[in-house]
Amino acid sequence: MPWRSTWPERPRLLAGLAALLLSAQLGATEADLAQGRALFREGAQPPCSLCHSLRDAGASGAIGPNLDQLRPSAERVAAALRGGVGVMPSYAASLDAEQIAALAAYVSQAAGR
Repeated sequence: MPWRSTWPERPRLLAGLAALLLSAQLGATEADLAQGRALFREGAQPPCSLCHSLRDAGASGAIGPNLDQLRPSAERVAAALRGGVGVMPSYAASLDAEQIAALAAYVSQAAGR
């Protein structure tokens, strides 16, 4: 059965979903948003600011989409961080569920979602 081959990924996926739901229900704290901004600018490797434009972060990357125009939801950002999109790598191995939730909340909030 195909679902069994992905079983080791499920606890990490469930933890990420739980963190996102908690963040959405409670609202991201200022500390979460500050952590997300730091990860966007330089903490994630490679940094999001290398490829993406986001006015609040002072980022003007031109490889990925302009996030101010795209205005992605936190869920969409978290899914992209966990799985990668196009040439964007997955950050699932380098960021934990809380970091992904903080980064997703920051991008969504900073982009005006």
